[in-house]
Amino acid sequence: MRNKAAKSAVRTSVKKFIALVQKKDQSAHGAAARNTAAPDAAATDAALKDMIKKIDTAARKGIIKRNTAARKKSRMQRFYNSHKAAQ
Repeated sequence: MRNKAAKSAVRTSVKKFIALVQKKDQSAHGAAARNTAAPDAAATDAALKDMIKKIDTAARKGIIKRNTAARKKSRMQRFYNSHKAAQ
């Protein structure tokens, strides 16, 4: 049960992070005219740090493997950097 909760927390934090980055990306490309609130850089950075913390915790407890954790973190960091550079 604990493992399931930890895995779920990791997946949820990844989804929240992706949604924030995509929402920020959309708002930068003209969605602001539709009165949508754009998340600031601090919120996106905080979501990235929270996601990395949850992934590291799950890896440390042996819920996910070390290489899986490293791969997830690397992919999310590349995703974040590519969207950050596009703006």
